[in-house]
Amino acid sequence: MVCEGVYGVAICYPELTGPVTPGDSVILNTGAVHLGLGTGGYHFVIWVEGRESLGEIRGPGHIIKARYTPFQVRCLAVEEESSGYQNTLQESASIRGLPIVACELHSMVAPVAAGIKETAGDKVQVAYVMTDGGALPLSFSRLISDLRDKALIDTVITCGHAFGGDFEAINIYSALCAAKECANADAVVVAMGPGQAGTGTKYGFSGIEQGQAINAAYSLEGTPILAPRISFSDLRRRHQGVSHHTMTVLEKIVLTRCIVVLPEMPWAKWNLIRARFNTENLDRRHIIITECGVSALQRLQRDEIDVTTMGRTIQEDPEFFLAPGAAGVYAGKLALEMRACV
Repeated sequence: MVCEGVYGVAICYPELTGPVTPGDSVILNTGAVHLGLGTGGYHFVIWVEGRESLGEIRGPGHIIKARYTPFQVRCLAVEEESSGYQNTLQESASIRGLPIVACELHSMVAPVAAGIKETAGDKVQVAYVMTDGGALPLSFSRLISDLRDKALIDTVITCGHAFGGDFEAINIYSALCAAKECANADAVVVAMGPGQAGTGTKYGFSGIEQGQAINAAYSLEGTPILAPRISFSDLRRRHQGVSHHTMTVLEKIVLTRCIVVLPEMPWAKWNLIRARFNTENLDRRHIIITECGVSALQRLQRDEIDVTTMGRTIQEDPEFFLAPGAAGVYAGKLALEMRACV
C-alpha cells in the first residue's frame, strides 16, 4: 500500500469499512504509526474513496458496539432473543464454581490456556472472554488465532465494545454466564485484547479491569483466580518483582477473597514476592498458593505458540509467563475436580 508516496502496511476490518479490493483508493488513520504506538507499525483503513455508504454489511443483531462513533458496528448479542440463548441466560443465576482466571495483559492468555489443557486434558472446554480494555476487534489478535488453531481455546466471547467472537456479550457478567451456559466451558480465561493503556499512576491503567473480572466471578458464584504480573526482567522499577498493577488491583479493586497463584521459581525470587504480599497484609485477605507453571510453557513450546510481552520472549522473562501458566494449571485441576463431580 502506498501512503503519500511511501509504502506501508494497513489493516482493514471489513465489518467496519465494507469490502476492500485490490486497486481501491482508501483513507487511512496513520496516527498509531506516527506516535510509535504498539500496533506493530500498522495504519488502519477507515474509508474507501468513492463509496457513498457501507451498505448492509453487518449481522442480524440489534446491539451496537463502539456506539455513537462513525465506526459503530451492529452485533447479535447472546443476550438478545434472536440469539436463541436469551431464556437460558435469563434463568442463569450462578456459574456454579466455574474456574475464572483473570489476567491483566493479553499475552497472559496463552500460558493460562496451555496450563488448563495440559493439566485437565484436551477434552475440557476453555473459553476466552475478551474485554474491551485493549484492541476491540478480535481479529487483531494473531495470538488467539494461533491458540484456536492448536485447540488451546475452544470458544471466544467478546464483551463490552470488543467484537468478533463466537458470542457477543454486553458486559463481563453476561459473558461469564454465556461461557458456562452457551459454550459449556470447564474453565474461563478473562483478559483484554492486545494493547494496554498505562500512565504510571496508581489507577491510570486499563488493566485495572482485572479486579472487576474477579468481582464479577465472585458475584456469579464462580471461583475467582488472579494471575499476578511478575517480572525480574522489566527495567521499569514499578513492574519489577510483582507489578504495582497487581498490588493495586488486590488492595483497592478486588472486593472479595480470591485465589492468587504464584509460580514455582528460585527461592530468593519467590521469597521476595511472598514478602511483598505479607507486608501489605494481602496474605490475610486472599488465598495465596504456589503452583508449578512449567508444563504450561512446555505445552506452548510443543505447540509452537510464540508469545512475547513488551518484546520479551519466555526465555527472556520466564517468571512473567510462569505466573499465568501456574494459574492455568491450578484452574485445570479445579476443572478436573468439577467434571468428576458431575
